[in-house]
Amino acid sequence: MPSAVERNREPILQVLKQYLSPPARVLEIGSGGAGHAIYFSEFFNNIQWVTSDVKENHPQITNALKKAMIKNLHGPETLKIGVDDFPKGSFDYVFSANTLHIMSWKQGKSLFKLLGKRLREGSLVFLYGPFNYDGKYTSPSNEVFDKCLKERDSKSGIRNSEDVFQSMQKYGFKLLKDHEMPANNRLLVFERLAFQPS
Repeated sequence: MPSAVERNREPILQVLKQYLSPPARVLEIGSGGAGHAIYFSEFFNNIQWVTSDVKENHPQITNALKKAMIKNLHGPETLKIGVDDFPKGSFDYVFSANTLHIMSWKQGKSLFKLLGKRLREGSLVFLYGPFNYDGKYTSPSNEVFDKCLKERDSKSGIRNSEDVFQSMQKYGFKLLKDHEMPANNRLLVFERLAFQPS
């Protein structure tokens, strides 16, 4: 039985190919077992891919990166949303898969604020996962998944796309494209706009 990463990595790759242009640096937020990082960094071998996650997930990322031995794959950097700042250096792209429904909405808004603070004009953000539309689930399986998330942690849950769009706009982003993906997931692509004087 293929893992979720193995099932979704090829459809995600096909979308990323439309946007990623080397040379560049990508920050992946919530790298987990580093499956996406390994797969994408091998394909985009002229792009530096930087993994990040909370400290407790570092051992599995470190082991995966050692086995992969990919020159343009880096990290893991420590990044706990609401606590840590971005790793040092500038990033052209930020990628995060299946994280918004795990973190609390307060953390989600902290993430959006951090993205607005640290990314330059023209930088892109890719957010992959399930989202609700008009406050409704897009499938019965997403409804079941959401209930499971909330049983495990009441602050988790599938986010409303409109809330994400509004919050990202607040911190200086516009939605470039909302890509429909397999298994009732989406890949949202945002672009950092020019900084407006306050």
